[in-house]
Amino acid sequence: MRKSHWTSRRFTAAVVGATATAVVLSPAGAGEAFAARACFERSVEPYTSVVDSHLHFRPFGGPAIPFEEMTDYLRKSGVRYANMFGIGQVLPADSDCVYYLDCPGTPVRPRMRNDFANAESLREFRPTDPDLTLSMTFMDLHHPETVPPGIELLDREYPGMFRWAGEVNVVKQALFPNLAEPATSEDIPNWAPFMKVFRERGLPVTFHSDLGNDVEPTKYLHLMEEILAQYPDNKIVWAHMGLSKELSHMDPDEHIRILERLLDQHPNLTVDLSWRVLEDQYFSLPGVRQKYASFLDRHPTRAITGTDFVAARNKDYAVYEQELEVTSRINRALGDEAFRDIALGQNYFRLLGLKAKAPKVCPSGAKPVGKDATYPSPPGQPAGVADED
Repeated sequence: MRKSHWTSRRFTAAVVGATATAVVLSPAGAGEAFAARACFERSVEPYTSVVDSHLHFRPFGGPAIPFEEMTDYLRKSGVRYANMFGIGQVLPADSDCVYYLDCPGTPVRPRMRNDFANAESLREFRPTDPDLTLSMTFMDLHHPETVPPGIELLDREYPGMFRWAGEVNVVKQALFPNLAEPATSEDIPNWAPFMKVFRERGLPVTFHSDLGNDVEPTKYLHLMEEILAQYPDNKIVWAHMGLSKELSHMDPDEHIRILERLLDQHPNLTVDLSWRVLEDQYFSLPGVRQKYASFLDRHPTRAITGTDFVAARNKDYAVYEQELEVTSRINRALGDEAFRDIALGQNYFRLLGLKAKAPKVCPSGAKPVGKDATYPSPPGQPAGVADED
């Protein structure tokens, strides 16, 4: 069945099934009907995530998908909550390049322009469905002295509008050919002023911090360990669970051991399941999906969903729909508790302090697929586009 059918059925079921006491959401929207039903029936309703916590409304360069069109993609696909990321590390304004991998040597530098563009779009249109959380993405972690003045500027221009920070790059190997400067151990203590701001405001911060590469799988692990040790009271989200295109063959058991150790040591750490590379390089391998599903079942409150879609104008709804479907396949292997917390968004609501509540899962039966099931793309969809976020 085409996923467009699944998602339209999700909303219809939400409205028809809203016979339980309504849960108050802020702001009210279609998500209210979704949460107000008695329970969510996994055997007949779509497994695609209700939350896209990792969505770039702005591209690296070139024109973006218009704001109203992008929010329509979310409604059509059944996504009711999303983070409104920009791209902090952008191509030069006078460059014709749209995607940094196509133009090695062209510098990519942190800038504020996408944060301003997103804030203006949100201020102008103010949608209530989907519920959008605006995030600041301009931070240059290698030059932390520039961050507090940037926060002050956003506060003056858009008071109270930014409720998340990131995605910001600690180390992103894919950007090295574009002269990007990774953060270092020496930089991390100097983040204290802006990390204090995020902590006091309760803002989660999403870090892109590559774990390593195929030659040295844990080369950069120490950076995330140092961040977590120095800022234990900040809400920290580790994008893509530390994985990347450059780390395509890590032993899943070793990766899971690292994640479990860090989650056990740092109660404010959340892992981000965004980017189809996780599915393409790891979850889709025989036996591997169940390893990660079991890990998430053991830590159901510690993960959030996302697509890592980058809204460049050369993409369309079909691409977003497929990215959502691919990044949601892990949901089918989850137990009911983890499915509610992760796929239905309860962890995201809790992380942001929202009043929204995910519906409970109906206590009806088994997960719809076996542990090694495959998940072909819906018929008629284009080939995958493995965005580098």
